[in-house]
Amino acid sequence: MQIPELAAWFIFLLPLGSFLVIIFIIRPFFNQHSKAAGYVTILAIAAALVLSAWALQSTLGHDDPIGWEPHSWLNLGDLPLRLGILMDPLTSIMVVVVSGVSLMVQIYSLGYMRGDSGYDRYFAYMSLFTASMLGLVMASNIVQLYVFWELVGLCSYLLIGFWYHRPAAAAAAKKAFIVTRLGDFGFLLAILYLFFNAGTFTSQTPPLNPLEISDIYQAAKLGILGSGVVTWLAIGIFAGAVGKSGQFPLHTWLPDAMEGPTPVSALIHAATMVAAGVFLVARFFPLFVESPTAMNTVALIGGFTAVFAASMGLVMNDIKRVLAYSTISQLGYMMLALGIGAYGAAIFHLFTHAFFKALLFMGAGSVNHASGTFDMRYMGGLRKHMPWTYATFLIAGLSLAGIFPMAGFWSKDEILLEALNKGGVVSSIVFWLALIGVFMTAFYIFRALFMTFESEFRGGAEAESKGHGEAHPVHLRESPAVMVLPMVILGAASLGGGFLANPTTALGIIPIHWISNHLSAETVEFHAPAFNIGLAILSSLVAVAGIGLAYLMYHARRVSAENMARRFRPAYTLLSKKYYFDEAYEDFLTTRIFYRMISGILDWWDRAVVDGLVDGVGWFGRNTGRALALLQTGQVQSYGAGISIGILIILGVYFIWG
Repeated sequence: MQIPELAAWFIFLLPLGSFLVIIFIIRPFFNQHSKAAGYVTILAIAAALVLSAWALQSTLGHDDPIGWEPHSWLNLGDLPLRLGILMDPLTSIMVVVVSGVSLMVQIYSLGYMRGDSGYDRYFAYMSLFTASMLGLVMASNIVQLYVFWELVGLCSYLLIGFWYHRPAAAAAAKKAFIVTRLGDFGFLLAILYLFFNAGTFTSQTPPLNPLEISDIYQAAKLGILGSGVVTWLAIGIFAGAVGKSGQFPLHTWLPDAMEGPTPVSALIHAATMVAAGVFLVARFFPLFVESPTAMNTVALIGGFTAVFAASMGLVMNDIKRVLAYSTISQLGYMMLALGIGAYGAAIFHLFTHAFFKALLFMGAGSVNHASGTFDMRYMGGLRKHMPWTYATFLIAGLSLAGIFPMAGFWSKDEILLEALNKGGVVSSIVFWLALIGVFMTAFYIFRALFMTFESEFRGGAEAESKGHGEAHPVHLRESPAVMVLPMVILGAASLGGGFLANPTTALGIIPIHWISNHLSAETVEFHAPAFNIGLAILSSLVAVAGIGLAYLMYHARRVSAENMARRFRPAYTLLSKKYYFDEAYEDFLTTRIFYRMISGILDWWDRAVVDGLVDGVGWFGRNTGRALALLQTGQVQSYGAGISIGILIILGVYFIWG
């Protein structure tokens, strides 16, 4: 049975309602540590997940979106702005991913945030965050989408800076908000172009609305927009995606976002904010495919970002920052897939990545609970104390590395296969970049696993804070069941979810490549390629080589990591300093160029030109008045003489030139 429109609206309204209940009922009338806030959030998102599954079932086997008429909102001149739901295959998959991962994160948060002074505020923000992301993926109108796009940015600011009393958290929140605004400016310009050129759409028969996503598809498909216009619109939209998804060169905010609570990191990096950028390009994919320039730009930036971010993950010592750079790298994979036209492969990887990346962040939070630190140099030996965390982290790590039969193997293999099959210079470049990324990914995630769980415990937070006079509790035991349960569920999804979601052969009631074929709608033609055993073996061997090197360096100690760092000191320093991008942006671009140069020039202009002009007007007025005052003698005969002279002058001018 098809989901009714009202039920579909409740996918978004339920998390929004839990936010309002917490803000207006639980916070004023309950203790701030009351578990009611967590339970309300979990119930609302669980109900949204059930409705999301219903929505997915309703769209299966249908190429066209469910035909709900949008509702009138307001008129912008002659242009109607309407609210509605675009429930197509892409939306139906995204609402399941967002609500499913968010539910696991909220359950995990019951244990992780227990005793925090902002417990109810945390769940209020998380409810609004989930509602904003669901509203974004369901929007049928580009302005409606943009409203939720900015709400997602606001919620990320609130959650990254949740512990606002920490200067680092407050700074990271501001950085995330400002950097993503740079990309959003390009997205806004694209919307403004559509609005101010509405006549191109409304002059058609039947008339099109430039703000309706389905009408933008139609305009691109019919060639109503010129090739140059399509390119610039696509690049503007992609700029917004670059900011939200932390693609090069707007990637610097994302590692700093680790200052927020770990469940926030799990949600941001798995299914919400960063996934929004990939979703945005996928949502306007019919526009992108009409511009080869835009497609190549997406592919090359995605491919470069995949390797660029992975290289920094090789040397990070904070486990959450390793995972942050991993997220940037995996988003690069999704972008390069979209850029080469592998629409279904990109969304399939977004689907699998949401599960194993959320699990990896939960594992990082779990080991932090035990060791009191996120610095892997002070961990070690946690496998025997935390068997469940170790097992689930291992599954997620294997999935991220792309090892058979984990979920990540199937989605990453599909991207590599598409890049190999496409041909052409750009596809060849991104194929080799992706393959290099496979090796780096396997190395850095197993480096993290060996440093965290193998060998002997190295003291945790007590060793980290030695000499600083700080007391950090260390409790070497498994996390509580409320934290372990979501990890086990996500572990199962990371283990078998990839093959079940997109099997290469029919499995009874599960058809072959059902996700890829489900995503092949009227506006996007995509069908998954046949499985290539040779490429699968090659990518697996590359991943195993990365794991093997990590084993030799960080577990067997056959290769000294310290000696390698000394031998390649310039490269190690460059990577550990994150290619000096923070210094370039904050010290050079912001301080020297903007504050000192541009602001200095503006300051000089203000003082010398603007103030000088104002002072000159005042000087002229004062001195002119004094000159005129000298003529005011009070003698009538002087005034009469002046009048007479004036008359004579006027007559002379008249007779000579008149």
